Amino acid sequence: MDKLLYVSMTGARENLAAQQVHANNLANVTTTGFKADLEQARAMRVLGDGFESRVYAMSERPATDTTASTLIQTGRDLDVAIDGSGWIAVLGPDGQEAYTRGGELQINAANQLVTGSGLPVMGSGNVPISIPPAEKIQIANDGTITILPLGDEATDLAQIDQIKLVNPEQPLFKGADGLMRADNFEALPAAQDVFLRSGYIESSNVNAVGEMTAIISLSRQFELQINMMKTAEENSSAATEILSLS
Repeated sequence: MDKLLYVSMTGARENLAAQQVHANNLANVTTTGFKADLEQARAMRVLGDGFESRVYAMSERPATDTTASTLIQTGRDLDVAIDGSGWIAVLGPDGQEAYTRGGELQINAANQLVTGSGLPVMGSGNVPISIPPAEKIQIANDGTITILPLGDEATDLAQIDQIKLVNPEQPLFKGADGLMRADNFEALPAAQDVFLRSGYIESSNVNAVGEMTAIISLSRQFELQINMMKTAEENSSAATEILSLS
């Protein structure tokens, strides 16, 4: 009886954890450059003294779907999208280098080039990019930033920096802040085979229909687990009554 109760209890708990993954994906269906998290469940043996006769359910997030999504044309000079594979290097909230595909760039009050969420974009020298006051800013396909300084002639263009773009060979992992990082949080070298498309942004790769279907399926599984726990309780009560009669 305890086997049934334990399996159903852990199953219900992990169904809720899996729902959080799909709900987060669904909430970011319109987030620029967002990559959907994958989720899977499996049975795990309970290790300890004696025979391993009990198992429990475990839900896990094995990886992130890094498939490139569609590009949306905006015509805005500071909007950039990765054309193909690769990532934009940014300075994460923890002060370490991280990577994103979100290219809705802007300039903050400190004249730094930042993402839509305010994260500084890293330059060729592994430092955040600063943009002097300019009448026009252009970002080339290789990430090179060229500006027309305020008050200068139209021919007096100045090259400021180059956005650091990376194309890691090993898989990246997603942190709790939604940014991608390399193993051991190491900073990856800049890649020469990653290119940008100026005036575009990349949409989220979340499949809204698929995520909604998964949430509904998990809800039904959760109800099934609750019913199994109720059945275990009823069976236990019936067995107790039988033993009290003997």
